[in-house]
Amino acid sequence: MEYTIPETQKVVLIDGVGGYDIIKYENYPVPLISDKDILIKNKYTGVNYIESYFRKGLYPCEKPYVLGREATGVIVAKGKDVTNFETGDQVAYISNSTFAQYTKFPSEGTIMKLPSGTSDEKMKLYAAGLLQALTALSFTNEAYHVKKGDYILVYAAAGGVGLILNQLLRMKDAHAIAVASTYEKLETAKDYGAEFLIDSSKEDILTRVLEITDGKGVDASFDSVGKDTFDTTLAALKRKGVFVSFGNASGLIPPFSINRLSPKNITLLRPQLYGYIAEPEEWKYYTNKFVDLIDSKKLNIKIYKTYPLKDYNVAAADIESRKTIGKLVLEIPQ
Repeated sequence: MEYTIPETQKVVLIDGVGGYDIIKYENYPVPLISDKDILIKNKYTGVNYIESYFRKGLYPCEKPYVLGREATGVIVAKGKDVTNFETGDQVAYISNSTFAQYTKFPSEGTIMKLPSGTSDEKMKLYAAGLLQALTALSFTNEAYHVKKGDYILVYAAAGGVGLILNQLLRMKDAHAIAVASTYEKLETAKDYGAEFLIDSSKEDILTRVLEITDGKGVDASFDSVGKDTFDTTLAALKRKGVFVSFGNASGLIPPFSINRLSPKNITLLRPQLYGYIAEPEEWKYYTNKFVDLIDSKKLNIKIYKTYPLKDYNVAAADIESRKTIGKLVLEIPQ
């Protein structure tokens, strides 16, 4: 199967550091592939909070910088040394630069072939869930191996990762304590498996955690908020508790004395997904789990809204407003 590849494409990029005004939707060259690369024509791509860190300068990057972290699409060209994929194959993958009509990707890596004839709806679901589901799966197995009966504190419990964490914790017979800022978010978290609910706009998180755990504290916390919740999370953990810090939604955690971990023998981790899926067997293990959970409908991915690629600036404002529930998705123009 042969495809006509244009010289230019539409992408979403940033050309500086700042607000939403530096987000550009414009023409950009289609990347040229080497003998070991494939070229993917994207269909859907997921919106992730991490993009705001690049835009705001928390994470450095060369400019202009095409945004995006995950996508689904179809292979439209391949290098002469590529033997494991064919043009026409539908794929889901994790990569930079997916807010684009075309993405260049090595034929080996964080990419999986989808069944022939995968529907548009399934393509959207994989694009919405891939990065965050693999994050939640690997974190609950490796960053902290969740056990039956554990009490786990989950921040942003109605976000993309949060809703998946709630479901995985329920599957493991653990007690998910969901933290969110509105009644609607907490009700959604409950629908997705959270057992205990804390309204951070009205309740003191630490007080409620100690009430729920009979004063003992939680076994672990998955904290994507960062600066604003660091002290609360430390206080909410039980002796030998595990602090999994994986986000900066409120800003970077300031430097602190490591001795603060000693009184309760706290374990503090700052993991990233790539550290758990770097080897081919790791990628295969977690993607197989993800596909099995989706196909068996044991795991539900809640899509808040699908936006056209050109409206990423609207999606960015929505997700950063903390008003969204679930995952935001961009549809790529064909």
